[in-house]
Order: sequence, then structure tokens, then C-alpha cells
Amino acid sequence: MTVMPSDDLTIRTARAEDDAELAALDRAVWSVLSEVAPRRAEGTAFFDERHTPDGYLVAELGGRVVGYVRQAVPTPLDSNRHVRQIQGLAVDHGVRGHGVGRALVGAACAAAAAAGARRITLRVLGHNTPARRLYERCGFTVEGVLREEFLLDGAYVDDVWMGRPLAD
Repeated sequence: MTVMPSDDLTIRTARAEDDAELAALDRAVWSVLSEVAPRRAEGTAFFDERHTPDGYLVAELGGRVVGYVRQAVPTPLDSNRHVRQIQGLAVDHGVRGHGVGRALVGAACAAAAAAGARRITLRVLGHNTPARRLYERCGFTVEGVLREEFLLDGAYVDDVWMGRPLAD
């Protein structure tokens, strides 16, 4: 658990009882800027067999969930076990720009390193400039671009692959 004394931000592992609050946050922040899947339907569970609480870190501010990040092993291959991938990041609109996203990404990197990972990767939509800036500030660099990989809201959008080492 990480506590940010300047603003009372706590980062912790998600718990099953966070399900409804995380689902509501996920619906609230959904945007074609950051998502390729449809918006989560009202009443849909956040966690499932593939997305369990132990894969998520949650940001709390004043006892309220204001963000989450998911990091996981990207493939089931033993040859890829040294890599972790950020597979979701969400921050409540009301606290964006106050370091919550950066704290979540930093915590995901620290957790991946503690689990023995040597690198961490992610995918971000090419038109999602705020997220790309955040990841760059957290030490990620572009490692590849899949041009026009998605058709979103009538426009073709690049899928940008980013990564960074976890060890110095």
C-alpha cells in the first residue's frame, strides 16, 4: 500500500467488494478516446474469471475509489513471464491532472518489478494524447505502431505499443 501524504491518496490491491464502485467508474470514464470495446452495460460486474481483483490496483482518495490500473502477464508463455502489461487504466474525471494516474502507473511498475518482471508494456490509442503524455512522463517510449488498427466513431485509429525497462 502506498500513501501519498500530500493529498491522502492511497493505492491498494482491489478487493471483491470494490466491484460495483469500479464498474461505475469504468462506465463514467468510458470514451472513444481510450476504449475500443463498447461501454460496460449498467449492472455488469467489473470482475470475472479473467479479470480478478488481484490483478488490479485501486486509487482511493478520502475513502472513495478514484482510479484503477490493471497489470498482467501478457501471454501464457513461459518465455514471456519476465514481461508485464498494463491492460487498463482509469481515473475519475474530477481528480485528473492531480497525479492519480501517475501514482497508479508507478505502483503498477513497482508491483511488476517486485514480481520479478524486467519490463512492462502497454497499448494506447494513437489519438489519446493525454494518456500518451502520462506514459511518457512515467518512462515509457513508443516501441511500435499498428497503423489504422481500429475503426472508432468513423475514424481509423493507430494502436501504439509502448514499453519501458523495470531494472536500471
